[in-house]
Amino acid sequence: MDLESLLSKKKIYTVSEITKEIKLLIVDNFYDIWIRGELSNCRTAHSGHIYFTLKDEYSVIKAVFFKKFHNEIKFDLEDGMKVIVHGELDIYEKRGEYQVIVDYIEPEGIGALQIAFQQLKEKLEKEGLFSPEHKMPIPPFPEKIGVITSPTGAAIRDILNVINRRYRGVHIIIYPTLVQGEGAAEEIVSAINTANERKEVDVLILARGGGSIEDLWAFNEEKVARAIYSSEIPIISAVGHEIDTTISDLVADLRAPTPSAAAELVVKNKSELATHFKDLVQRMLNRMTSIVNQKKDTLSHYSEEILERRIKNIIVNKTMIFDDISKALDNSFENIINNYKNRFKQGVAKLESLSPLSTLARGYSIVTKPPKKTPIKSIRFISPGDLVLTLLADGEFESRVTRVDKEIRRLKG
Repeated sequence: MDLESLLSKKKIYTVSEITKEIKLLIVDNFYDIWIRGELSNCRTAHSGHIYFTLKDEYSVIKAVFFKKFHNEIKFDLEDGMKVIVHGELDIYEKRGEYQVIVDYIEPEGIGALQIAFQQLKEKLEKEGLFSPEHKMPIPPFPEKIGVITSPTGAAIRDILNVINRRYRGVHIIIYPTLVQGEGAAEEIVSAINTANERKEVDVLILARGGGSIEDLWAFNEEKVARAIYSSEIPIISAVGHEIDTTISDLVADLRAPTPSAAAELVVKNKSELATHFKDLVQRMLNRMTSIVNQKKDTLSHYSEEILERRIKNIIVNKTMIFDDISKALDNSFENIINNYKNRFKQGVAKLESLSPLSTLARGYSIVTKPPKKTPIKSIRFISPGDLVLTLLADGEFESRVTRVDKEIRRLKG
């Protein structure tokens, strides 16, 4: 039998046909499977679908996690993470490759919520949301306290009982919210924002009783953490029991181990306040008494006799200082007067030396021409027959000129 005859009796498939046949076998037999493996080559497409590879030490298989399924998971997929996935096998006919269509995934060995908690904690810690410098102080004596919690839960009853027992006069405003399940995180965020908008309380208590990590998950949501961080009102986180730790506890300005403990932290006990006030008053009185006694002891050293003697000494001392100043002033004035006297005498002497009277006293005379007594300084101003007046040191006389001679006749001794 030749090859052509042999082939004519066999069914020959096209690539598409055999691919469809294989797909039917796979889809019909592997529609509800669990696979354990390690994630690699994780990538998120623009559509929101996540594509990755599952592998072990011997084999690999491609997988796709459609957006409508992975919106429900709390943690992020990372390369190297060991997981268990649920889904079904399918054939991507265009490439003839089989892959897992994943509808559920969880970390192997550790719960999905636990790893989601750790991932968010690391993320927010890097951003500084847990830093002490960002935490606000809790007011020591708040007048109005806001409580964000379920209005029917045990947490609000515990808080009210503690506050009423410790200080009944405090005003409490309750912001009712869900504290677990779908929508709880959104209601908590809304309550925090409402309190900040109204600005009607001095401090907020975010409270819930204990429970599993699933029950407390609303307080591990990123949106709640960021609302707490952005709050302008100090927030005390009191979620779960003392052993429980949530993201809200780490971001809040103060963490209380229980709702009751939060109430005790924020409201001082009235009897404790009264005792503290009495202690402050007594300490103040003791201090005042000590100061008064100290001043009394100081004054006791100053008797009337001592004070009088000290005042006299002060007066005598000031009097001596005044006398010294007066004497210094007298000496200063005397020196000034003597200086002016000497200068005056010198001026008079100088004037006398330059005075015509001094010249006359030495035997000289002054000849003037009446009636104006104009001094005759030259023979050019006089003629024979003129009447002249001669001034001497001790008087004057008139005479008439008989001769004018231009030559000076020297006196002979």
